[in-house]
Amino acid sequence: MAAVRTAARGAPVRPVGEESGSALRFLAAAIGARAVVEIGTGCGGSGIWLLRGMDPEGILTTVDVDPVCQEAAREAYRTAGFSPNRTRLIRGAALEVLPRLTDGAYDMVFADAAKTEYPDYLREALRLLRPGGVVLFHGAADAAPDGPLSATDADAVGVRETARAVREDETLVPLMLPVGGGLLAAIRGTDAQA
Repeated sequence: MAAVRTAARGAPVRPVGEESGSALRFLAAAIGARAVVEIGTGCGGSGIWLLRGMDPEGILTTVDVDPVCQEAAREAYRTAGFSPNRTRLIRGAALEVLPRLTDGAYDMVFADAAKTEYPDYLREALRLLRPGGVVLFHGAADAAPDGPLSATDADAVGVRETARAVREDETLVPLMLPVGGGLLAAIRGTDAQA
């Protein structure tokens, strides 16, 4: 993780903190995640946390537009001891890449990218997740009324719209985890619950 923090110093992204990372690891382990999609590779910090919680044979598919960040993440995964076959790094805009991924094939989707696109990421995640899968959005507490984002900030609007959609969707079981910048989480109901 020290290498990730060092790589992030020169990058336009911040790695998730230890609290958020621990929550990601815990949730991936709790559901026995074998296939995870990460939107926003960054320098590999959140990916390492996810991989540490995932099934030892699990594969992390991570999407980002920045080739420099993805190369830093690839090195971070290697340094952390993960073999290359545990990760699939896809360069491109998430909303162009996600539609090409297989419906219902993933246990978890984690978004830590353009908050203005969170509502679209939610729609894609619901298609990608198997019943019982978990979707998570990083930085959700920033858009709370007492958070650092103003009510009219585009990021805040995107997060609030996503939170509202999660709350109103009866097929989801939502939860706000007050760790780091806040993790908005939801479980996709099983077919029997939907």
